[in-house]
Amino acid sequence: MKMSLRTAALAGCAFGLGLASWAALAQDIKDRSFKVAFVQMKDHPQGLSLERFAEVVAARSAGKMKVRSFPGGQLGGDAAVIQSLQGGTIEMTLVATSLLGSQIREYAMLDLPYLFNDFREADAVLDGPVGRKLNDKLPEKGLVGLGYWDHGFRNMTNSRRPIVRLEDFQGLKIRVLQLPLYVDMFTTLGANAVPMPYPELYSAMETKAVDGQENTFSSIETAKFYEVQKFVSTTRHVYQPLILLFSKKVWDQLSPDERKILVDAAAETQPYNRRLSREADAKSLETLRTKGLTVTEFPAPSVAQLRERLKPVVEKYSREAGESLVREMLSEIDKVRTRK
Repeated sequence: MKMSLRTAALAGCAFGLGLASWAALAQDIKDRSFKVAFVQMKDHPQGLSLERFAEVVAARSAGKMKVRSFPGGQLGGDAAVIQSLQGGTIEMTLVATSLLGSQIREYAMLDLPYLFNDFREADAVLDGPVGRKLNDKLPEKGLVGLGYWDHGFRNMTNSRRPIVRLEDFQGLKIRVLQLPLYVDMFTTLGANAVPMPYPELYSAMETKAVDGQENTFSSIETAKFYEVQKFVSTTRHVYQPLILLFSKKVWDQLSPDERKILVDAAAETQPYNRRLSREADAKSLETLRTKGLTVTEFPAPSVAQLRERLKPVVEKYSREAGESLVREMLSEIDKVRTRK
């Protein structure tokens, strides 16, 4: 997958080199260098999408604005990097919207278990009024949202047994995001939830400090979790969007032309990211099979079991996020479902 994705990314980026023009030179643009830190690997769809984004930014600014990637958690885990954005020491990051829930409670509603059935529903919410309302809350926390990209549906892996029903979660030590919703979710399912930064996860599974984790298939593949895990189950328990964040401290120093370049580049890259991410995730599942992992299709009756068990978690975090906004989100989802 690595070579095919990279080839696709570089081929798609070629157009960007021809975009620079006298119009860009006439804009209020200074020589700028922006660091973008993220925890996934460079050849992950996130890394390739940021490569495309950097190409577009450079082309639109006639080479004056440069975006430098720091993948693999080089500059810290997600929570630490978000703090660095707020302090102005790192300019950009690409993170799951989940990571914003501790500061902006409304963002947690996007991670309600079994909220979205498919990508169309998620895209409609994120690209519509609900997504904009969430985005408008970022500046008061020292952040600026440039756009919503795709991470995908999260699925279970572990080293002990196949997960095919609710009872199989019992007693498993599962690494979860460092967020109360995820701790509550997996504790409610009977697992021992272990909050942990992503860069520490591989070694924790290797040493059996945890039995497993939950993530997208492409993340499981590019991080080589198949080396320390035995079983994959297609639970699809949470759809997780990404958000491209910028430091407000740095944003306030940019000219309107420079800001527009960043916003436009993020919007231009969004369709590419979603297509690449979703195609890569499907291919990654097949790759995991070839790497020796036992893949178990999580059956519909088991999904119904989990939905029922997780109702208290959904109700709790719906109240915390604000029931009126949750109702608006559910209404948007219903509109998509009625059009199918």
